[in-house]
Amino acid sequence: MSLTGTAFLYTAVVLSVVALVLPLVLWSRMRGPRPLRAAARVLMLLFAQGTAVMLVFVLVNNQNNLYDSWADLLGTGDHVQQAADLGRDGTGGIAVTRLPKVRQTFTPAGGPGMRAAGGVRVTQLEGRVSGVDAEVYVWLPPQYDDPAYRHRRFPVVEVLPGYPGSAKAWFGAMRAHEQLLPLMERGRVAPFILVAPRTSLLAGVDTGCANIPGRVNADTWLSVDVPKMVRDNFRALPAPQGWAVAGYSAGAHCAVKLAVAHPDRYRAAVSLSGYNDPIGVRDSLAARSPALRAANNPYVLLKKAAVPPRVALYLSGEAGDGYQAGLALQAVAKAPTTVRVVFLPRSAGGHTMALWRPQVTTVFRWLTVQMGQSPARGGEGSPAGSTPRSPSTGGSTHAALASGTASRAGAARKP
Repeated sequence: MSLTGTAFLYTAVVLSVVALVLPLVLWSRMRGPRPLRAAARVLMLLFAQGTAVMLVFVLVNNQNNLYDSWADLLGTGDHVQQAADLGRDGTGGIAVTRLPKVRQTFTPAGGPGMRAAGGVRVTQLEGRVSGVDAEVYVWLPPQYDDPAYRHRRFPVVEVLPGYPGSAKAWFGAMRAHEQLLPLMERGRVAPFILVAPRTSLLAGVDTGCANIPGRVNADTWLSVDVPKMVRDNFRALPAPQGWAVAGYSAGAHCAVKLAVAHPDRYRAAVSLSGYNDPIGVRDSLAARSPALRAANNPYVLLKKAAVPPRVALYLSGEAGDGYQAGLALQAVAKAPTTVRVVFLPRSAGGHTMALWRPQVTTVFRWLTVQMGQSPARGGEGSPAGSTPRSPSTGGSTHAALASGTASRAGAARKP
């Protein structure tokens, strides 16, 4: 029975109802010795409490897409086949462009929200370079199957969840595709392909999106194997100009780190309530040593970069939860790196989906502008989409959260 399936949810509901009814019906009808009756009543109470906790967990998990399977929940899942030392660039000297094309079979994805807005598809990918074997979810914009766009290539955004978190989260709890579909249809947001690869690759630990020889090559999985598969199977624009990465919480840290470390693979990154130092997550493998922490800290990477990377960064957060991390990057960034920091008031929702979900349309408008997605004018491989107005600056009210007008100016007020 699937952890996130309807059958398990209904089972949890039924068991909770039964656990509530049992004491009401049997409490005064118990027969036998007094100790036996007491033990039976204690068991009924424990059963009621246990089923209530289970139901709450199922509802919260389904709402926030924390765990995708029993293996994720129990910490028994391992998606790493091998983890060779791939060197600083994460390719191990392999000419990725010369590798044979990756041909994948995609099937409709199941679960809450997966069939909305045209449907999400999923495939199981064996990373030839990273040694990771895991699922990748893909959503195609409405223009993709339009005959008028049959010769067009589309920009891509990799979307990453937090830790723990399911790759489905951007389509489930975040409802990104449902929010973006009408904007893409009206030409207010570029028709991005959304790609959600699994980020929980080892049992019980956060990979920190890092390459750690002998353990995992998460960076290469996300920045090499997954993009190659997408380009081999879909009409996607080449890197870096056609690629961006976005995430929330631990996924936000990964997004910025990947873009700063690989400006040849990504043009922009979005961080929602992220952090710079990998130690922001206790279970992060990238925080196990000072060398790993420095190598996977985008602040350190930007500060020490001999040549500033040509990437655009968008970072939003509340005081103490993402905002200061954004200011730190802004302080050390040098052209052509650009950093936009958005201050959010504490009343906006905290470190939850309630804070991140309303920002989806804002950040994709920003991505449309930063990645140069203007209305298509014809021609093979030209990008399709439209450029919305650039968001203004100033203000940090709750309404500004969705409009994109919250900014550093709001830091002068109490959060």
